[in-house]
Amino acid sequence: MTDKTAPLFSFGIVADPQYADVAPRPDMGRHYAQSTHKLDEAIAVFNFNAHDLAFVVTLGDVIDHGWENFDNILRCYDTLRHRSVMLPGNHDFSVAPQHLDKVHARLSMPSPWHDFTVGQVRFVVLDGSDVSLFAPPPGDPRLELAEQRLEVLKQAGAINAERWNGSFSEKQVTWLSDTLDAADAAGETVIIFCHYPLYPENAHNMWDAPQTLELLSAHGCVKAWFCGHNHVGNYGLVGNTHLVNFKGMVDTLGENTFAIADIFEDRIEIRGFGREESRSLQLLPVKDLRHAAVAGR
Repeated sequence: MTDKTAPLFSFGIVADPQYADVAPRPDMGRHYAQSTHKLDEAIAVFNFNAHDLAFVVTLGDVIDHGWENFDNILRCYDTLRHRSVMLPGNHDFSVAPQHLDKVHARLSMPSPWHDFTVGQVRFVVLDGSDVSLFAPPPGDPRLELAEQRLEVLKQAGAINAERWNGSFSEKQVTWLSDTLDAADAAGETVIIFCHYPLYPENAHNMWDAPQTLELLSAHGCVKAWFCGHNHVGNYGLVGNTHLVNFKGMVDTLGENTFAIADIFEDRIEIRGFGREESRSLQLLPVKDLRHAAVAGR
């Protein structure tokens, strides 16, 4: 008989360690060098969690800047006894131009965007810096496209028309759409990891947040979007999708922030540590979602 009080599985969550071996910026709430200590503390909790973790995801901005800073912060993960899943944030591309095309490999990513499954849950890992002003190497046509996209947003007065945000390429969007189509057909639950938020409206949101939300809303399988980037954290619900913005680890001198997500058949329980909030995210079945949509017309 299935124990409904125990999760199907659990995983750890870290956002924005943004490590650098530099002096703090208290005016910005940035304590870069402290992130190795805070990450060590989080990993110790992950290692001794009551329920074994399927993996630990780091939602981008592993470093603040400087290729050499990857060494110290990534060394913390050597003690992690679980699988490590990483994705890049904008600061991870704050490196010399000759290193830009090596960032994904430095984070041990099999490719810039990919997916994997744990049971009936499909996890989708995205790169929101794909079309941006900082991630593509010099001469890449995506840089010109990024300038064009940013200018359109500036002309529209968008609050997220910032040079430190990014967007998806058509290639990545096509892959995401195909992946979600397959997940819908297989009856899977999908949880997406991306550095950048989509909702609620915020200066840190992806440039193509409206289009991405439209794509997610067309797929009942997408239950959650987990992100970082906006260090104060945020939460929103759009249709079937919980959008959780986890707080930035770099932001305080001593108080930590990280989380463990427990996956149940009908919900995701987020256990927050330090500054991170605990949340219960109910997973609405697709048939109930469609009924609710019809009833709300």
